Amino acid sequence: MATHYIQANTNGLLHPASEPSISPLNRGFLYGDAIYEVWRTYHGVLFAWEEHWRRLRDSAKALHMELEFTPAQILSEIRRAVAGYRTRVPGPADLYVRLQVTRGAGPIGLDVALADSPGFVILVQPCPDLSPEKWREGMRLSVATTLRRNPAQSLDPAWKTGNYLNNLLCLREARSRGADEVVILNAAGEVTEASVSNIAFVRAGGIVTPPLSAGILAGITRSLVLGGIAASAGVAASEETIRPEDFGSMEECMLLSTTKDVVPVAEIDGVRFRRGGDSVSARLKAAFAKAAGEYAAAHQELLA
Repeated sequence: MATHYIQANTNGLLHPASEPSISPLNRGFLYGDAIYEVWRTYHGVLFAWEEHWRRLRDSAKALHMELEFTPAQILSEIRRAVAGYRTRVPGPADLYVRLQVTRGAGPIGLDVALADSPGFVILVQPCPDLSPEKWREGMRLSVATTLRRNPAQSLDPAWKTGNYLNNLLCLREARSRGADEVVILNAAGEVTEASVSNIAFVRAGGIVTPPLSAGILAGITRSLVLGGIAASAGVAASEETIRPEDFGSMEECMLLSTTKDVVPVAEIDGVRFRRGGDSVSARLKAAFAKAAGEYAAAHQELLA
């Protein structure tokens, strides 16, 4: 099966991502001792640069990890990686940019004092998109029943770390039932999020989404929707505890993520939701595209 080209930048060294570039003793590889962020471009501009950097910094602080580079230095390295990608894959397509920071390498052992110094890997590839059919039909979701979201008291989902086994295994279960994505519940049986997206519903014409206290990642797209994009579309937005038994009272469902912004959901385990050109999710997606275009026009300094 052919794969598309992915450009890597490992601590300043440009290379195809298919080539190895880190030590087998790297703690991100051994223990998931890493943090990451993903940006995407709209009109060639890195969207929500500051918001993602702030979350990266917060994740580093939570893991007691020192960031030894500035935003300006990483922006320069991202541009080098993007230039390398464009050399191999010319064209104007918008891009996915992933920055992963690890605590470094060192002798085998869990003690963080064994780490040498943090390093980074930047990955650049086409921004993933759904097929036109999937946009039209909507995503099919299924609730994970064998595992629950790891609680904030153990490994807080608000930290964007290199450890995604909880998400991965929950998604595996949903996929085994033929679903596209998963709905993960917390220990109290409340809806949290999907594997790599926040989730939101429409009830009585307004958007409702689980609160951060449910144990979720503070998604940038989710934050922007709650912070004003929904209002610009004439839609009220609020946070509320949601349980699977509430699905039947919801008119629409959508996923919110950096790479795909607003994605309509057709059903969760047989519960069907409205979608289409006159839906709230379609209005919200149009409002998000408008906001992204305005951001790109105002932040040409973030051209990648």
